[in-house]
Amino acid sequence: MLDKPAGLLTVPGKSTDLRDSLQVRVQRVFPTATIVHRLDMATSGILMMALNKPAHVHLSRQFENRQTEKIYFARVFGHVEGESGNIDLPLICDWPNRPKQMVDHERGKPSQTHWHVVQRDRNSTLMELTPITGRSHQLRVHMLALGHPILGDRLYAHQAARAKNPRLCLHAQMHEFSHPVSGVKLRFESPHSFQKEL
Repeated sequence: MLDKPAGLLTVPGKSTDLRDSLQVRVQRVFPTATIVHRLDMATSGILMMALNKPAHVHLSRQFENRQTEKIYFARVFGHVEGESGNIDLPLICDWPNRPKQMVDHERGKPSQTHWHVVQRDRNSTLMELTPITGRSHQLRVHMLALGHPILGDRLYAHQAARAKNPRLCLHAQMHEFSHPVSGVKLRFESPHSFQKEL
């Protein structure tokens, strides 16, 4: 497990100026390491890599069968009503504006997120988010659909929410899965840094 900083790509981009990435850095030390899942460049937190092909296959299967558990923390704009809930909105790529995603009830793929309010500040809410599915930009689009974009989100938030923080306030805090050899449940955590709004 690795702790990715915000602003670092998970895998290299297509152009030479986007070569630096978590994968490239890790493979300098562990050449056989491969990415099992990704985090957006702007998202920080826990990310999994496998050291060999059998482990990669086993861990990937856990993702496909939803046998892993992930918890994210996000600070969102405004005060969210209620204490918890579920978002069930199908997502699809917004091709004219890619890489953005959008809600599409006719063509979108199912996506669900459970949310829980942790703390309310003067103008924002700290949220614990548990994605049931793993669609691209799922948490960012679901928070937008809830009416509370994530602070610092350059893709989806309105100007007031973007201006609240210099980075996207989204962090992968916990990941639980079964070890590919022993089958023992493993849990890794990386504390978020969104205690107070800026």
